[in-house]
Amino acid sequence: MYNEHMKLSDLKFDYPEELIATSPSRPTRVMIVDQQGQPQEINISQLIDLIPAGDVLVLNDTKVLKRRVFAGDLEILFLEELPSGQQKVLFPSKKYKVGDEIVLPNGAKMKLLEKGLPQLVEVTPRLTESDFDKFGELPLPPYIQKARDARHNVEADESWYQTAWAQNPGSFAAPTASLHFTDSDLKKLEAKGVKVLKITLHVGLGTFLPVKTENLDDHKMHAEVYDVPEKVWNDIQQAKANHHKVWALGTTVTRTLETVARTKTLSGSSEILLQEGSEFLVVDRLMTNFHQPESTLLALVSGFSSLENVKRNYSWAIERKFKLFSYGDFSVWLR
Repeated sequence: MYNEHMKLSDLKFDYPEELIATSPSRPTRVMIVDQQGQPQEINISQLIDLIPAGDVLVLNDTKVLKRRVFAGDLEILFLEELPSGQQKVLFPSKKYKVGDEIVLPNGAKMKLLEKGLPQLVEVTPRLTESDFDKFGELPLPPYIQKARDARHNVEADESWYQTAWAQNPGSFAAPTASLHFTDSDLKKLEAKGVKVLKITLHVGLGTFLPVKTENLDDHKMHAEVYDVPEKVWNDIQQAKANHHKVWALGTTVTRTLETVARTKTLSGSSEILLQEGSEFLVVDRLMTNFHQPESTLLALVSGFSSLENVKRNYSWAIERKFKLFSYGDFSVWLR
């Protein structure tokens, strides 16, 4: 029995703070949940052995942008430059008034034009990619900063928080399921006849903005830009026609493939919110990290498996001290 309309409160669970991973879990522990909802622990090489020849593994090749900028103590996330040269940003703007100016690390001035979520600002002189390269940081999730008790990134985050195959710049968060795999893992899979395919979805604001509505149906998903090459989509259709399984490496891949199946559009923007009661038309196997309570990502996993299954298996993993969230351990869900 699923509850047709998920509530935000359905997605609550407790966990000890010390299980938040502040650096990548190595070696990765994998919780694999079978079709009956039973969990067991394996490792990545056992997982690779489990994926049969003919099956398809789909990954996201987006690259995370260095768009988090510190002006003194103030943390600003630069989201988008508009054709006018104005910028959409996110920062704690409560104590600022429209017209106030903030000096950035390169000496440029950021003037607040409009408050809201996001805010609208004007930066003079305009910021270039090399400015962000010099003084920007990758936008790590705030809970990692909090767990580390440090607001700035460590140097290793530059490689830790990008996937091995990141190539299309555009994301504000890493597709973190991919952080568990290396290029040599992909080669092993290809050598045994698994088709490894790449798509792009740029992870957007939806990842940062908390769900504020108790009824999940009322939550507006922030649109995220995606692109699926025609050949990739054809390969997926072909595999399904031949009764092979589609393994999605991460929730971003899942959202993209399920969007294409519904809209019949290979590139565009996705606002899909998958939850209990949602049909999964493409993805047969979901591989993903452990997600935060009250998140749309947890709703997606619950839609794929079931809320009861997810909560029971999360408890199992927490009891066994699996590391949680972006840098944490890994879960695999079979349907």
